[in-house]
Amino acid sequence: MDGDHDSTVSVVIPVKDDAPLLARCLRALAEQTRAPHEIIVVDNNSQDDSARVARDAGATVVPCAAPGIPAASATGYDAASSDYVLRLDADCLPEPTWIATFAGALDARRDVAVVTGGAHFVDGPKPLRRIAAAIYLGMYVATTSPALGHSPVFGSNLGFRRSAWLAVRDEVHLHAGIHDDLDLAYHFGERHRIRRVRTPVMGMSMRPLSSVGGFARRTAWAFRTVLLHWPADFPSVRWIRLALRRVLHRLGVPTPRAARTRQGRA
Repeated sequence: MDGDHDSTVSVVIPVKDDAPLLARCLRALAEQTRAPHEIIVVDNNSQDDSARVARDAGATVVPCAAPGIPAASATGYDAASSDYVLRLDADCLPEPTWIATFAGALDARRDVAVVTGGAHFVDGPKPLRRIAAAIYLGMYVATTSPALGHSPVFGSNLGFRRSAWLAVRDEVHLHAGIHDDLDLAYHFGERHRIRRVRTPVMGMSMRPLSSVGGFARRTAWAFRTVLLHWPADFPSVRWIRLALRRVLHRLGVPTPRAARTRQGRA
């Protein structure tokens, strides 16, 4: 593995009762062309061997008692000590160049704070894998971009500067039942540039589409997250605010931070 880099990378994986897929994910991370400084597995009250699997693979296990992906992910981001934080899920299968590509994108563009990418399914009916993933992620981008006023982020294939996380950590919502990717995009997009990286594509499980209930639950999370940000982030209000902020930034005029607190802590 290539370790001759000034910037360091932490990989964060939230997990709950997903030991076999976590083992597969960790094996893929061991084959990366650029090694991470650390791998942090956040154990969200697992009842299986997820924590043991993580430790056996050399990962650092951080417990998170609060239920839900938002709290577990934030716990991992808080624990990360590197310049860059890369996030994927236990059911993901990253290509060997994943870390190198995302870290390289952040190395090359100092004006970009967040990078994200697409995915394809690695299970389910073979003829449907890529087209189903394209439809699934395409719908996510098409429906959330107008609400955000910029591109969303995809939590299963995500990277960002640790400094960007520290700038928004007290504003994100941590309670269960919201769409953590979308919530994070609201806060990152307020002051940080998000760039979509086309390669490498992340492999992931088709579980989000495996049942009508699962897909409906994720849709409900997204609607709840959008409404949670209204009226301050009502689309027209947010678009104008972001446009004015960009103009002021180009003119070198500092803009005040939004007066928000981490409501999920309550």
